[in-house]
Amino acid sequence: MPIKYMGKFEKDAKDLLQAIGGKDNISAVTHCATRMRFVLNDEGKADVKTIEKISSVKGTFTNAGQFQVIIGNEVPVFYNDFTAVSGIEGVSKEAAKSAAKKNQNPIQRVMTMLAEIFTPLLPAIIVGGLILGFRNILEGVPFDALGGKTIVEVSTFWSGINSFLWLPGEAIFHYLPVGITWSVSRKMGTSQILGIVLGICLVSPNQLLNAYSVASTSAADIAANWVWDFGFFTVQKIGYQAQVIPALLAGLSLSYLEIFWRKYIPEVVSMIFVPFLSLIPALILAHTVLGPFGWWLGQGLSAIVLAGLTGPVKWLFGAIFGVLYAPFVITGLHHMTNAIDSQLVADTGGTGLWPMIALSNIAQGSAVLAYFWMNRKNARKAEVSLSATISAYLGVTEPALFGVNVKYIYPFVAGMIGSGIAGLLTTTFNVTANAIGVGGLPGILSIQGPYIGIFALLMLVAIVVPFVLTIFFRKIGFLTKTEDDELNEQAN
Repeated sequence: MPIKYMGKFEKDAKDLLQAIGGKDNISAVTHCATRMRFVLNDEGKADVKTIEKISSVKGTFTNAGQFQVIIGNEVPVFYNDFTAVSGIEGVSKEAAKSAAKKNQNPIQRVMTMLAEIFTPLLPAIIVGGLILGFRNILEGVPFDALGGKTIVEVSTFWSGINSFLWLPGEAIFHYLPVGITWSVSRKMGTSQILGIVLGICLVSPNQLLNAYSVASTSAADIAANWVWDFGFFTVQKIGYQAQVIPALLAGLSLSYLEIFWRKYIPEVVSMIFVPFLSLIPALILAHTVLGPFGWWLGQGLSAIVLAGLTGPVKWLFGAIFGVLYAPFVITGLHHMTNAIDSQLVADTGGTGLWPMIALSNIAQGSAVLAYFWMNRKNARKAEVSLSATISAYLGVTEPALFGVNVKYIYPFVAGMIGSGIAGLLTTTFNVTANAIGVGGLPGILSIQGPYIGIFALLMLVAIVVPFVLTIFFRKIGFLTKTEDDELNEQAN
């Protein structure tokens, strides 16, 4: 009789299926790099305590309408075993996200949309931030060893490198609206090439006045040389280089117009009329209403945040933002900071918000590192907490937050306090990043040259304070009831 093959995680998969409420409770299932992602018909049927006792499970949390189970790097193997024992066919990530929307409130849906628009742009923005940081060192930092001159002033080679690197730097930041309108079209399931064309029409270097030149160009010059004259009215030929909100609004108008016309134009002529009736009205709206409004709104939002970062009580703004960023991650509100960071870079040449985000990631990683240190002899807890620490130090805090810190509360609070102190010091010393970078410890690579030294010290604060506080809270029993109850339950 042939021996039945048993998958590596077959038993754990069966246990998870039962604890999650059975096959009938699962609307959709997929996985990402480390997590199983479920859309459940009734999340109340999921027995979280039983699920987290399964040996291969490192934690659970709910985000964006999905019940997520942290497995680790072997999640593809677990996923295969789960689909085999459950008889449920997995779906794509996009299909799972679509199914999850029924579990989201309107704010969560907006945050999810922002995340899905900006996430595909992050690799380019991060590269751009690193390029600007490197160029800042080459051309903006005088060295005593060079007689008080910068590297580009004494080296033809590095001057050439500096000039060459502006090619991708300009492409990433000045032409960011093209990426945004493309990403909006991609997310909305509409014609991506139309999104690209619309983006180009927002930043055309030949036909539009560059956004960076608007402030230095007189109103008379704009009226004489930078308008489309239609006889009885004119429209300004203003570019939207690096502008986030105008591009976002323009891209959404294009997508919704295309979706609308698809419903009413017969398919036999849709190829002709749908693109034309979507692109041209969207372009008109972009340069007459949405662009100017988006510019005003973006600069207003940027000004408010900048006032917080540089005003008389900037230390308080930094402390509050530092404390609240980790809770923002839990709720999904942190996705809005990508747009604010990008707007700050466009308006001021740098962002003081992003350094605090990097420090918050470090602080939460340090809190879970302390938890690892206290539980290093417990193989299961050590495995979960150490992997979560590494992930947080590299800028991905969800495993740390949901696997340990939020679950046991006191490490989460310790991380928030450490992040708050680091945020206070960040704004006190006006630490500024070139752009969004790699969160966590690699974040120092995106910090502007004059602030690298102080940011290194702030990283030390974000490491030491949460680490010490987490151990201290555990010793005095502050906010440890959840863990105490778990330990008592295990003892019994």
